[in-house]
Amino acid sequence: MKNIILLTAFLLCLSLQAQEKAKSIFDIARSGTVAEVQDLMKQNPNIISQTNENGFSPLILSCYRGNTPVAEFLITHVKDINYVSGEGTALTASVFKGDKNITQKLLLNKADPNIANASGVTPLMYAVQAQNKEMVELLLKNKADKKLSDKQGKTVFEYALFSKNQDIINLLKN
Repeated sequence: MKNIILLTAFLLCLSLQAQEKAKSIFDIARSGTVAEVQDLMKQNPNIISQTNENGFSPLILSCYRGNTPVAEFLITHVKDINYVSGEGTALTASVFKGDKNITQKLLLNKADPNIANASGVTPLMYAVQAQNKEMVELLLKNKADKKLSDKQGKTVFEYALFSKNQDIINLLKN
């Protein structure tokens, strides 16, 4: 009887360890590899379109966490590059993080620069707040609408005035 209890406890520990090692698509999006994403996709091709309990997609998480290889893979494989969480899209995440390369790749793959988050804040507004002139230029070049306003009625230009960054203010005047 004692041996059965020990064997059961041992098997339970092994089972728990195996479960801990199995990463979710969201864990992989944050810090995993493309190979891990591909392995999960073999079991369930739609796994990259799932959202977590906070409404984030794997693409959004990989952009927020700066997991560039996974983000690049997901950009070309997800069904909806413009999926919107409460915090915005993957483009919002890449702009928020100041990642110009991922932002460019998203825009090249038809990411919409005018989709706002739940507060009405667009990627352009984040770029202006961060005083990231290069990002502002990139978004404007890709048809970001500088006339949009957030849910409080604050326009992109007002964000720029608040930042007191004359280069960005001048970009938005034209």
